[in-house]
Amino acid sequence: MGVRPVLVYTLLRVLLFVVTGGLLLLLGLSNPFVLIVASFVISGVVSYVLLSKQRDAMSERISNRINRPKPQSD
Repeated sequence: MGVRPVLVYTLLRVLLFVVTGGLLLLLGLSNPFVLIVASFVISGVVSYVLLSKQRDAMSERISNRINRPKPQSD
């Protein structure tokens, strides 16, 4: 079956957030609140562009799960 698309997408989003925060920290951004907000916004934009394939796979997986017929209980 492979690795679950939801897990892959979530881990990649977290990784992007951490990497973005690290880069901003290296660039001299030291205010924790601004660092977190800027990391969240920048990583969100980057993930929208870079993770579209993973987002589509996750969406398809969730949609298939929701639309799966329920087992009949007698």
